[in-house]
Amino acid sequence: MIDQLILPCEIAVKSVVPAIKATLATELVQTYGFKQDHVAEMLGISQSAVSKYTRQVRGHLIEISNMGEIKPLIANMMKLLVNGNPKRTEFLGLFCQTCRTIREKGLMCQFCKKTDPMITTDVCYFCLHPEPTG
Repeated sequence: MIDQLILPCEIAVKSVVPAIKATLATELVQTYGFKQDHVAEMLGISQSAVSKYTRQVRGHLIEISNMGEIKPLIANMMKLLVNGNPKRTEFLGLFCQTCRTIREKGLMCQFCKKTDPMITTDVCYFCLHPEPTG
């Protein structure tokens, strides 16, 4: 029997997804010079959220901007966004791959442990060694 069923995706929604969005928003504003309201429209979020991301008030529980494996994924998402009208499935595929890569690096383990102190990487290795799907 499972005592507490906290799914990794639930943890990711609170830590990993905001980190990815913060990285994208900051890059679009600072590097590409887009206005916050335009970035908000591009990412499907509020202008207030973009402001919080760029001021590092939100979305910075995990630092991902300097991760070597993440940089090409972020760059590809940026390219799709900057070129306009990205294919939804292509963008989502890159976003999910970015999330999986972050999880595989163990960057989310600390947040899982906070939700359930019994979790240890020697017991819960789901994100670190994902099973192939299919």
